[in-house]
Amino acid sequence: MPESYVPKEAIGHGDGGSAALAIGEAESLERRPGAAPPGGGPGGEPLGKPRSLWSDAWHDLYRNPVFVISALVIVFLVIIAIWPQLIATGNPYRADLAKAQQGSQPGHPFGFDTQGRDVYTRVVYGARASITVGVCATTGAALLGSLLGGLAGFFGGWWDTSLSRLADIFFGIPVILGGLVFLSVVTSTTVWPVVGFIVLLGWPQVSRIARGSVVTAKQNDYVQAARALGAGNGRMLLRHIAPNAIAPVIVVATIALGTYIALEATLSYLGAGLKPPTVSWGIDISTASTYIRSAPHMLLWPAGALSITVLAFIMLGDAVRDALDPKLR
Repeated sequence: MPESYVPKEAIGHGDGGSAALAIGEAESLERRPGAAPPGGGPGGEPLGKPRSLWSDAWHDLYRNPVFVISALVIVFLVIIAIWPQLIATGNPYRADLAKAQQGSQPGHPFGFDTQGRDVYTRVVYGARASITVGVCATTGAALLGSLLGGLAGFFGGWWDTSLSRLADIFFGIPVILGGLVFLSVVTSTTVWPVVGFIVLLGWPQVSRIARGSVVTAKQNDYVQAARALGAGNGRMLLRHIAPNAIAPVIVVATIALGTYIALEATLSYLGAGLKPPTVSWGIDISTASTYIRSAPHMLLWPAGALSITVLAFIMLGDAVRDALDPKLR
């Protein structure tokens, strides 16, 4: 053995010492070309940065069959709500009294209602009103509730106390009774009175979620560091707090969307929601309930479409909640 040879094990590994540097250079020379360095990824590439909450959530979502199925159903519903003529070429208002309450026929798989209108066409066109009410009401309630709740949680004090008492007042209003009273004086046949009522009673729930998220987020070290560095309130809210407090709001809003669609159908069934000539599942269910024995197909098809829609949005919300809540992993 040559005199100059010294085993690596016998060389001290002091921090910053020449012996450690020599060993590192020797190991890099001995490494095969293309081999991964210590701590590196395959092919010699460095390991990637840890995934963020959103990328990690998406990684879990697209592997979740519940999310995939519910998302496909919702995409299909949105498409037929925008372009119902893709799968229904008939006119939902065209009536033929000679075919009133008749069952399935060639070209009319769902049969006819009491006025001889094609049930299949009305079920397809009814998706537009339900999806419009659900999306618009959820967006309005989420934006209003997030704004008020976020400001209350960030500033606290009298603003927080006032908002909490105001939210308690709205929580005390029965939804169905309030809808019957509020919408009974409205003569408009559009969806906007129903959307406005749902936003009016839906924002307190979102505001409480947003307030709690902001209160938790503003206590984190990175927010305190930003404050110490002189960041203004607006910058801290938009850049540091909002991105880390929005996840619970998204979960609640996604689940609430299905609930709002069911609420619209309930109010329409009671005669206080959407009104004819608007095509709505709730209106058709209300009309068909009297003829459940003689023509059950009039009730089953719109009720089935409503149930599938509400279930799809609730399943989507559950999947999003599981992906965004680290405690459930």
